[in-house]
Order: sequence, then C-alpha cells, then structure tokens
Amino acid sequence: MTAQPMQSSPDDPSEILRLLPAKWHEQFLSEYHGALDAAHEVWRFQQLRDVLHLWRLRAVAYSGPGFDDALQATREDRPDEFVSAEQAIPGWPDRL
Repeated sequence: MTAQPMQSSPDDPSEILRLLPAKWHEQFLSEYHGALDAAHEVWRFQQLRDVLHLWRLRAVAYSGPGFDDALQATREDRPDEFVSAEQAIPGWPDRL
C-alpha cells in the first residue's frame, strides 16, 4: 500500500484563510475560534461546521474580482450596477 496525500476539505480553515482577502482574516479567526471553543460541547459541534461553511462561501465571494466595487455600489444604492436577490434567486421574496 502506498501513502496517498490527504485531500483538504474546502471548509478547512487554512484553505479559507488562503482564499480570503487579508482584510477579513481577523474577523474570520475571531468567529472560528469562538465556534471552536463552543464545539467542546458536543451539541454545539454543528455550529463550527456552519461557521466554516459560511466563511468558505464568503471567501469565494470576497476574493472575486469586482467584489469591492459591487459592495460599494450596494452601499451607495446604485442598483444599475448589481443584481438584487429578488432577481437572482428564484422564490426569494417568498422566503422572507
């Protein structure tokens, strides 16, 4: 039997940090450590998985080209420069 390299999970904290822009590292690490501490209670383990998954999704979005410009457009209420959730996600208004 030969040793195979371990494949990392997309929700691996080191992978999230690698992808995540540096300005978000402190917030991610704070939330990660909080969830990690909480995971000592067995019934709160899912919280750690949820935090990692959410931050992986954020890392993908935050590292995308144009994210900062799109964020600024939403803050300045320039809807011609972004697509609203109502337009992008079928059934979004029904979820509220």
